[in-house]
Amino acid sequence: YEMVLQGGAIWKSYGLTITMTLTGTLVGLGIISMTGYALQRKDFPFRNVISFYIYFTTLFSAGLAPYYLLMTQTYKLQDNYLAVWLPLLMSSWLIILMKNFVKSIPHEITESGKIDGAGDMKIFTALILPMLKPILATIALLSFRQGWNEYILPLVFTMTNDKLRPLTVGVNMLKNAGDGTAAWNIMFAGATISIVPILIVYCCFSRFFMGGLTAGAVKG
Repeated sequence: YEMVLQGGAIWKSYGLTITMTLTGTLVGLGIISMTGYALQRKDFPFRNVISFYIYFTTLFSAGLAPYYLLMTQTYKLQDNYLAVWLPLLMSSWLIILMKNFVKSIPHEITESGKIDGAGDMKIFTALILPMLKPILATIALLSFRQGWNEYILPLVFTMTNDKLRPLTVGVNMLKNAGDGTAAWNIMFAGATISIVPILIVYCCFSRFFMGGLTAGAVKG
């Protein structure tokens, strides 16, 4: 443990992972909550078409190779953490989860806000958002876990830049810090240290988790 704690690289990976995971989770919460709410607005045009398109993407996946070519050839994001961060902002099944949860909120609440002269953003932030606490906590937990545990994308897009290596990749690299059993001991020590933040997040949001997950999965 002492060797791991004194290593500067592991703390850089720790800081990068915490920063990118937190920002990705917070920005993703905003996008997912507004998308789920908008898709339940009866006056939102093409909401059924957009909902089908989002659902359709859960059935098929192009795989890693096309995504790699898109990020590196089209958007020039090789050795750029944005290629890892951007997918954390949107998740089709989390949008569906949010959309189904919002179905439980009476449409009359939105209508009453309109009668009082509130705009769409005011209705969402003042009336709808406070009622979304269980599902927001659930999505925050799932998004944070996904970002914290992501390994393949960081490995692919940051393999030539050690400054961009998140904790999952950094811990795996610890096995090169020693020989034989010592190398594995160092890596396991790093893995033990790396799970502390995710345990804290689980403890903070676990009481909301089952309620938000089952409500979003069943309603509608």
